[in-house]
Amino acid sequence: METTTMAKPENIGAAAQARHSTDTFPKLLQEHARVRGDRPAMREKDLGIWQTWTWREIAAEVQALACGFAALGLVRGDRVAIIGDNRPRLYWTIAAAQCLGAIPLPMYQDSVAEEMVFVLQDAGVKLAVVEDQEQVDKLLEIHDRLPNLEHVVYDDPRGMRHYNQPFLHACAEVLGSGRIYHDEHPEFFQGQVDGGKGEDLAIMLYTSGTTGNPKGVAHTYNSMIITARNSVQMEGLTDQEEVLAYLPMAWVGDNLFSYAQSMVAGFCVSCPESSETVMTDMREIGPTYYFAPPRVYENLLTQVTIRMEDASPIKRWMFNYFMDHAKKVGVKIVDKQPVPFMDWLGYQLGNFLVYGPIKNVLGFSRIKLAYTAGEAIGPELFDFYRALNINIKQLYGSTEAYVMVCVQPNGQVKPDTVGTPVPGVEVKIDDNGEVIFKGPGVFHSYWNRPDATAETMTPDGWVLTGDAGFFDDDGHLKIIDRAKDVGKFIDGSMFAPKYIENKLKFFPYIKEVVAFGDKREHACAFINIDLSAVGSWAEKRGLAYTGYTDLAGQDAVYELIRECVEKVNADLAADPRLGNSQIKRFLILHKELDADDGELTRTRKVRRRFIADKYGVLIDALYADVNHCLIETQVKFEDGRVGMVRADLKIAEAKRYPRIAQSAA
Repeated sequence: METTTMAKPENIGAAAQARHSTDTFPKLLQEHARVRGDRPAMREKDLGIWQTWTWREIAAEVQALACGFAALGLVRGDRVAIIGDNRPRLYWTIAAAQCLGAIPLPMYQDSVAEEMVFVLQDAGVKLAVVEDQEQVDKLLEIHDRLPNLEHVVYDDPRGMRHYNQPFLHACAEVLGSGRIYHDEHPEFFQGQVDGGKGEDLAIMLYTSGTTGNPKGVAHTYNSMIITARNSVQMEGLTDQEEVLAYLPMAWVGDNLFSYAQSMVAGFCVSCPESSETVMTDMREIGPTYYFAPPRVYENLLTQVTIRMEDASPIKRWMFNYFMDHAKKVGVKIVDKQPVPFMDWLGYQLGNFLVYGPIKNVLGFSRIKLAYTAGEAIGPELFDFYRALNINIKQLYGSTEAYVMVCVQPNGQVKPDTVGTPVPGVEVKIDDNGEVIFKGPGVFHSYWNRPDATAETMTPDGWVLTGDAGFFDDDGHLKIIDRAKDVGKFIDGSMFAPKYIENKLKFFPYIKEVVAFGDKREHACAFINIDLSAVGSWAEKRGLAYTGYTDLAGQDAVYELIRECVEKVNADLAADPRLGNSQIKRFLILHKELDADDGELTRTRKVRRRFIADKYGVLIDALYADVNHCLIETQVKFEDGRVGMVRADLKIAEAKRYPRIAQSAA
């Protein structure tokens, strides 16, 4: 039997979308240049100085880029790869390609050359616009395997002086030729923009490819703009927002938050100087609207915790006292619920002495809305940030949905759910327990994959998410795991590895987990420690170590992780459906799981099958009567060299607790 829930039936963006004048992003850009032309639209920090462009200036740059691309032979329907960190010209390239009816294709900037080959070949990319010499070198390495790639344009000219391949072009050169092209063909550009329609393909975003080659998810302007409008209106976002664009441009979330919503609402987007300066740049910009995966919030909380452990006794006492008070009343304040006057007064004092300085250090002083998604987030994280009067909420979505499927409503935030369907989206739990949805943000198709499109989307528009979940009594969706990963123990009870892994990753000392148990008697796990958190813990206890492998193998660290595992086991014992999922044995891996070694995707999702094959000997040892196992692993270093890491890993037992019988549910 199916269960279903749906947001309010009216589509709050439909009326606005019907206006032909703003049914594509190039038309929206021109509208902003007309209405708010002198307002800041984008910033970039370069050599320590913030550079600012207005909407009118960006519209002029996009026009020049588009005409320059046209001079290179780019036409409607061609695909344009975009590779690099968050840079204004790379965002403008998205808009410029769309002006011509071409399809932009952002790619992960940390991908190695070999990883790029499939996507570039699959999409038949004609033009690539990249950030710098590093990305140019990758494309030169594989250029002979890319017959469709005719031109490569680079933004940063540093190191490019002696590159003389005829297909390489500096961005400044393209801008100059574009202005000349526009002077010679004054009607061309506007004709191209006016020819775009809402039902045209607007972008292609490739999936992470956890189980095979990635798929190109093609979205139309309609799916993107309606979704962006709905979410902007739902959350009350305005053209006064400030956003920091620091997550990969290839990720669908960045495209929504840093591009589509900005194009719809007209707010300003800032690009950090580098990934190393994000925290400093956040403090300077003071974003009002923010997104980060749970791991970022966890790392920030870990940094605060470590700093407080090093603080003076009076500061530690003050921090603990006011944080305890914030946990009592802070959530009510962020949800705009009444609190007694003395509690409110105490909170204001805490804000002056503790909460305000913490938020300032984190760059959160002005944030009025913060999202997280991708993985479950621990209750203590919600408690911490919401106690600081930060309205952090969890959302649920996918590339195929253009992100937005469910969001936690204001005042109804629960750490173990992903909220209720967003306006215009209908969500159902199918007979097999899989979450399916339909709505305005549904993707058009997988590029060149009608078979995969038919497997994922039904003829009447329902999209299969591949996630297993259910609705709680309040109509909030709760995700258990990937449907394909949900298994059963020998006794028939449910095994949901991701649910277990997320519970363990709530601890600051644990960075990554891979759980095993399907068709077995009990659960076991590989664990990656968090080097920063565990390293700080070790130093305070006088434990010497030479690096990750040495620290991970120490007995004291095993005891620390055992405590975390046993706390999760005690929690699982109280769940009648997952009580048998308690971990019996675990080991701490001798190396961190790494995307360069194929163990994670570029979005840091575990490639479960790859790991099971690569570390089969360790899995066998976990389920055997042994207390250690010798392993030798090939690793790839940052400079491209390949080496071997050898270790004799300990295997530890964890206490398990009597579980509640299924009938007690």
